[in-house]
Amino acid sequence: MSSENTEGPEHGLVRHGIVVGVDGSDQSTCALLWAAREAGRRSAPLYVVTAYTVPVFAASSMDAGYATVDDEVIRESARAVLDEALSRLEGMALEVYPRIETGDAAGVLLDLSEEAELMVVGSRGRGGFVGRLLGSVSSALPAHAKCPTAVIPVRTGARLGHPELGRKPGRDRDRNAPAAVEPVVVVGVDGSEQARTASLAAAEEARSRGLPLRVICSVAPFNGSLAWVPAPVDRKALHADLAVQLAAGRDWLQSHYPDVVITVDLVDGPPAEVLIEASATSELLVVGTRGRGGFAGMLLGSTSQGVLHHARGPVLVVPDRADPRLEDRSSFGPMVPQAG
Repeated sequence: MSSENTEGPEHGLVRHGIVVGVDGSDQSTCALLWAAREAGRRSAPLYVVTAYTVPVFAASSMDAGYATVDDEVIRESARAVLDEALSRLEGMALEVYPRIETGDAAGVLLDLSEEAELMVVGSRGRGGFVGRLLGSVSSALPAHAKCPTAVIPVRTGARLGHPELGRKPGRDRDRNAPAAVEPVVVVGVDGSEQARTASLAAAEEARSRGLPLRVICSVAPFNGSLAWVPAPVDRKALHADLAVQLAAGRDWLQSHYPDVVITVDLVDGPPAEVLIEASATSELLVVGTRGRGGFAGMLLGSTSQGVLHHARGPVLVVPDRADPRLEDRSSFGPMVPQAG
């Protein structure tokens, strides 16, 4: 592991590596450990980044010396956070580049996503000067990053061999124990092109890990909130149509990933709840940044936001992007009509 505090190659630019944001919280430590394992699996460099801002009251103080001292103190705190993170990586055969950045944590990581292969953050963090890795970061970053973003909840620590992370004092050990993890990658789809992009990314994740892929489409229950529906919905007919579309989508995905075992599941239930439940036992859950809305749900709108806040395992959010493989989907069978 490179232990010097360097800005990395190419004059400080990230080049196709994995970037993980740390702030000293248990959540960011879980993100760090997961990112390190992923960097080792991919043989990719790991950029460990912390960010800080100078408080407005200090920066605007009439006493210029006060602002300077305050900046130095806060930067030293950020350096301590970074050093503690690096100590977690000692002994690992990784190419590591530590970085301290000045600025809003979400903005810093968004900028780095322009060149990164993967961004990794915790599902929430400590707040304060060093930065927050949820509210601002793990809400804003997945929706706007230029590369996929993995959001790692603190309970993932047990999977990584650190069950003490995130455990509340006095909580029963058995009640805090995570569910057994199935060797499977799960992707949530809703018929949108964004979901098809996510399914391609999920299939690649499954292929690279040597795991099967489970494709889930959930149908939310119709209740009083859907009183605008102009006529009674025939759920049996809806399920039959969706089953045909899912089968066609599976055949399309299988044509691009013939070596991956792919299954599809059509599930009744609110999309966010279905995917959160799946995250408890899957190796990785993959979602898109947004979806079509309506009956089958949205993937980042309400569904992906709900999943990110409450997931029980790692979630990979895939941004919308052009992919030539999307062009031949229609030749495999019916698709959900796209909004105009």
